[in-house]
Amino acid sequence: MREDTDMILYQRYADRGRDAVEEALQDTFRTAREIATSGPICDECLGRPFARCGTGWSNAHRGRALRVLLSMAETPVPRDDRALEHCWVCGGLFCDVDRWAERAAERAAAFEYETYLFGVTLPPRLVASEELLAKRFPTSTGEPMKHAFNREVGKAFERRTGHGTVSFSTPDLSFRIDPAANELTVRVASLFVAGRYRKLARGIPQTHWPCRACRGRGCPACDGTGKQYPDSVEELIAGPFIAASGARAARLHGAGREDIDARMLGDGRPFVLEILSPRTRSLDLDELRAGVHAAAEGKVELSALGSAVRADVRALKASRATKRYRAAVEFERSVDPAALKAALASLVGVIEQRTPRRVAHRRADRVRQRRLHEASGEWQDPRHASLEFHTDAGLYVKELISGDEGRTTPSLAERLAAAARVTALDVTAVLSDDPSAGLNIEDPLP
Repeated sequence: MREDTDMILYQRYADRGRDAVEEALQDTFRTAREIATSGPICDECLGRPFARCGTGWSNAHRGRALRVLLSMAETPVPRDDRALEHCWVCGGLFCDVDRWAERAAERAAAFEYETYLFGVTLPPRLVASEELLAKRFPTSTGEPMKHAFNREVGKAFERRTGHGTVSFSTPDLSFRIDPAANELTVRVASLFVAGRYRKLARGIPQTHWPCRACRGRGCPACDGTGKQYPDSVEELIAGPFIAASGARAARLHGAGREDIDARMLGDGRPFVLEILSPRTRSLDLDELRAGVHAAAEGKVELSALGSAVRADVRALKASRATKRYRAAVEFERSVDPAALKAALASLVGVIEQRTPRRVAHRRADRVRQRRLHEASGEWQDPRHASLEFHTDAGLYVKELISGDEGRTTPSLAERLAAAARVTALDVTAVLSDDPSAGLNIEDPLP
């Protein structure tokens, strides 16, 4: 906390006696006199070098007080009415505080918010004059021009709107002022919602895929939609949230992803939905969950939803949750039940996988080691089986079964000496290292 000028000076010079305190006060007034007589200067810039002297005062109040004290003490320092607009330090920047606050209030009216933050991009001339002021008249109690301007605009903004508090960490609205360009921009913080989803239909990607032919522009191949697939988990979940919040868009962040032709069952996959530039931040999550279920028509279901923050997205992406899978497998020739059981048991352990051919276009081509924790199966007939696996994150189950022409080793096909392929795949659980554990999620899927 700031302290009164006399107390600061007393503590600083107490070991040298009262004379030292008086000397320090004289130094302060001497510096103030030099600044006040250096050229036209506004009260804000006169008081700012002494910003840490005293509490409950604005820099403009300090400047006016110093101007009066100097006039009463020794050398008159007449107020220059032109100084506010022609200040040699800020160039009249502070006379525009109310104008910038009004512009910000007009922009803010379109959004629901609780916190805000202002920032300013100072023109090079003001940066240079600020440096000159500090060099010519050094003090240990000053405040940067940026800090002072941002605070004063923030105070004026609150006076106009009667709403909001400043936040230096996660403001709902972030304003950036560029005086040289006469521009004010506003960035709206994303809103984050966490939960788990189950994907109950096949043929749906997790996120939006642009059409391969037109790359999202719209063409005959995609019937003008710009999409490779009609739906995605992301779009099915995001639609009601975008409509309710008035957002620009929404982005789904998942704890991994299942294949397009795989279902996500069990308790579902943890996710965080990032709602971009929302106009409304107070959302009824239960109502929106019901809206997603109605719009998805049985394709996607959600767990109870809760609030999240950006850090939860990072935790989600960094998680290495193990997975359980169920795969329907077809063999090219008859397989004995005992041989199948032995082959599955022999797979448990470290699996080396070179990037599968089907994803080589979007992932680095290298060999990765992943662990298969469990493998079991139910023999159905000589050429068909239902298999279950518990794997590390990032282990490709289809290739674990097929071998991917030797790119995955060992594989079930290799152990059986018989080609094998997955005809249906389900993710049945996302297990340990659950990134949703710390989020505000109340219960699992029904």
